[in-house]
Amino acid sequence: MEDCLAKKMEITVSEAEKRTGKNAMNMQETYTAYLIETRAVESQSEGQCAPVESLWRRYSEFELLRNYLSVTYPHIVVPPLPEKRADFVWHKLSADNMDPDFVERRRIGLESFLLRVASHPVLCQDKIFYSFLMQESGWKEMVNETGFQLKADSRLKALNATFRVKNPDKRFTELKHYSDELQSVISHLLRVRARVADRLYGVYKVHGNYGRVFSEWSAIEKEMGDGLQSAGHHMDVYAASIDDILEEEEHYADQLKEYLFYAEALRAVCRKHELMQYDLEMAAQDLTSKKQQCEELATG
Repeated sequence: MEDCLAKKMEITVSEAEKRTGKNAMNMQETYTAYLIETRAVESQSEGQCAPVESLWRRYSEFELLRNYLSVTYPHIVVPPLPEKRADFVWHKLSADNMDPDFVERRRIGLESFLLRVASHPVLCQDKIFYSFLMQESGWKEMVNETGFQLKADSRLKALNATFRVKNPDKRFTELKHYSDELQSVISHLLRVRARVADRLYGVYKVHGNYGRVFSEWSAIEKEMGDGLQSAGHHMDVYAASIDDILEEEEHYADQLKEYLFYAEALRAVCRKHELMQYDLEMAAQDLTSKKQQCEELATG
């Protein structure tokens, strides 16, 4: 771990910026770019102020990097990315991927992704990953030149391998069942929490409205003015306490989603192992068939 990139370099995703440009179809689109800043740690330990290197990346480029790492290192559980679009949202939250709160949560998630890759003893040494951090132009061409897309296995082939492997590895089978169950349980929990948060938000809105009504009512009532003002204040305080609870719900949901995405990363490794096992069995079967043919030819 001493040689990992995270020990030699500070990596941050410091800000996000809304931009407008043309996509591959030459159509106008709005997207979010993220500023990655890096600084060498070694220079700071020697008493020198290392310069900050910075570049902008889109979410799609993070996706491209992770796809490359997943294909190139099929035996490694590659850290997941934060969600591209908000899932398991409740009424208060926006499902718009341009929503400022969602963009900020995604920025934090992208920074965590980079730090986890940089802390991995194998992934951190990948040249494409290093170029992603340091080289703004020409990086996509460099990734595509690796030909990693040709190594990517189709979903149909993976499904075929799942049902046709004769001697599956028990360790990977158990791991796959564990990740499937973990995904199912967390998905259900997130859906339940979203429903609970929706109801809490309803209570929040009701008490917030009552607080406003009582406050306005107190201004026109002479005898009950103080009582109404006090009631409105308590309604506002209660609504604020619910708002704090809802903020905590968002935080817990983000943590649960990380477990959900890691479960999918585990399943991807298991699927790749099934494919390799299937290819090995097919090769062994073909070898046995060739040997039989050779024996038949030898015996005339």
